[in-house]
Amino acid sequence: MTTRIALALLAALAVLPAQAQTSQAQVPIVAAENFYGDIVRQLAGDNAKVTSILSNPDEDPHLFEASPSVARDLASAKIVVYNGVDYDPWMAKLLAASKVEGRHVIVVGELLHKKAGVNPHLWYDPPTTSALAKAVTAALITEDPAHKADYEQRAQAFAASLKPIEAKIAELRKQTAGVSVTATEPVFGYMATALGFKMRNERFQLAVMNNTEPSPSDVAAFESDLKNKRVKLLIYNSQATDTAAQRLLQIAKDNQIPVVGVTETKPEGKSFQDWLSGELDDVKKALPGGGA
Repeated sequence: MTTRIALALLAALAVLPAQAQTSQAQVPIVAAENFYGDIVRQLAGDNAKVTSILSNPDEDPHLFEASPSVARDLASAKIVVYNGVDYDPWMAKLLAASKVEGRHVIVVGELLHKKAGVNPHLWYDPPTTSALAKAVTAALITEDPAHKADYEQRAQAFAASLKPIEAKIAELRKQTAGVSVTATEPVFGYMATALGFKMRNERFQLAVMNNTEPSPSDVAAFESDLKNKRVKLLIYNSQATDTAAQRLLQIAKDNQIPVVGVTETKPEGKSFQDWLSGELDDVKKALPGGGA
């Protein structure tokens, strides 16, 4: 975050009342990422006003810079959800600058006992969603006990809505377990593990994730895997396709290696469940016999 942006945020916070409320009838909630915002919206229903900060699927989340409007939303929020584990470090800074008594802050990484340095793309890890839903429901009930029954009912409905995805993962795993694949970044890493894929070129992926240059040997190994067809699938982050990623995509296509694009931000108009289900379908279709 640049110094100018940081100063603008602090200035915006300084003129806002600590207990600002957007509506007496709705619980104001802020989610750093729109997929978490969608989950919260499903759990809260009309009893909350949910604002998602990162919501553009065409924007690279790693290049995001918070604005004064983000600070204003946080100043009024009674519940805040963000990823943690260094994925959205600007959230912790903004919250520290905007103290709100009684505000519920849910950090997904902490729910899962994850530490900084791990793959931060936690929403692709199947256990994450259930853990978050429980924490959000508890916060909603604490903040708005009059609608306790509503929140409990929505939590049950949400849990039921995850069953088809769980079933799809289990069914797809019969086809994917032990299959060697690779990726330009570890965005889909947790889901790849859930599917039983054997992931290659992880050092290359970690370098990209940490904004460092992959070593020449790691680049050569990646290209060799594609040219010699040691992998059955290339997974890439369609929101962050630099020159190096484009080169790998082209090598994969030249060697008839199927490619699947995944995103770090939920596409507009899709629910969290539809988003994940669609990407699982894309993986299935890309593999040999997957279109049958």
